[in-house]
Amino acid sequence: MQERIVITGLGAVSPIGLTAEESWQNALKGVSGVGQITLFDASELPVRIACEVKGFRPENYMDAKEVRRRDRFEQFATAAAQEAIRQAGLQIPPAQANRVGVIVSSAIGGLTSLQQGIYTYFLESPRRVSPFIIPMLMSNGAAGLISIDYGFTGPCFSVGSACASGADGIGVAWMLLRLGVIDVAIAGASEATITGIGITAFDRAGAISRRNEDYSMVPQPFDLNRDGLVMGEGAAIMVLERESFARARGADILAELAGYAASADGYHITAPLEDGSGGAMAIRLALQAAEVNPDEVGYINAHGTGTELNDKSETRAIKAAFGELAYRIPISSTKSMTGHMMGATGALEAIFCVQAVRDQVVPPTIHYQTPDPECDLDYVPNQARQVPLRVAISNAFGFGGHNAVLVIRAYP
Repeated sequence: MQERIVITGLGAVSPIGLTAEESWQNALKGVSGVGQITLFDASELPVRIACEVKGFRPENYMDAKEVRRRDRFEQFATAAAQEAIRQAGLQIPPAQANRVGVIVSSAIGGLTSLQQGIYTYFLESPRRVSPFIIPMLMSNGAAGLISIDYGFTGPCFSVGSACASGADGIGVAWMLLRLGVIDVAIAGASEATITGIGITAFDRAGAISRRNEDYSMVPQPFDLNRDGLVMGEGAAIMVLERESFARARGADILAELAGYAASADGYHITAPLEDGSGGAMAIRLALQAAEVNPDEVGYINAHGTGTELNDKSETRAIKAAFGELAYRIPISSTKSMTGHMMGATGALEAIFCVQAVRDQVVPPTIHYQTPDPECDLDYVPNQARQVPLRVAISNAFGFGGHNAVLVIRAYP
């Protein structure tokens, strides 16, 4: 029997909170993170709303020099890692530093720095481009900086699987721990894509809601009148450990990461398989890896973007994986509050599953008004719900046909 992998620390920076706990409490209250874009002048764009992180001051987490040298997504990751490591009480002597891995992903990386660098190149001079632009834009930058900050010298990299990146990164960390390659992993993801080119690109793909004036009811995952996602930003990181290592150092164990699986639709670069079979395969394999029966699952944190295709295909995936049980499982999309944080969302939603198991309560899908006959499951509309909960799963699906599923189980 392979050793259990446990979770000992959580950290997050999100559109609804500057810590994991603040984000969770606001999710339970149904707080929306949507607002007018303030990070840049979006007045000429067809999309002028997003879920921005509010009140974030990077100088609270690093010195002024590092603020200038770290892209916004790296700043978010720095803050979330500090919170998670602090909660875990993690103190690693230098002799064991190679037993700590850092797998912190990003779907897109430092888009803010890349866009600014291109502006500078064309509008000013190539000589004015920052010499730090490469480490600021590379998607593995956050992982590298966290390893440098703490002196961790184990495996260090970023997983790139679009909006499944955060969940896949946590899953890869789980596999490394089970293989005995490392004792501890700092795992999660960070994203900061609310830029002119980021908003425009997703709008041109037809994925974003354009309800700029009346955004009080967007996004609307699983609702008949859903009209697209709202872009979000932020970071979410957890500390994972082999159970024996965590117990030996007297760590407070929050939950168990019991299983992970991934699959590919092999179908289309942006559209999901309409029958949901790729997602269903990942769900089944994750439950098998966790040795969890379908009837033990008490909550699903859905990918739930609020786009026409995603919500229907995910509903079909859940039905295919669970059969008639699907109608009895509470399901919610916390993207209705946080927006779609791209690669970071799957990591935050895994954290929400840990907190749901801990508190025996599931967050709502806000903005839900009109049922869609093709999305006919229990989406926990508008109000959090107390439930007896031992096992939760988190779905993360991404462009390219990526499907990643994590299984969180209460620690006995």
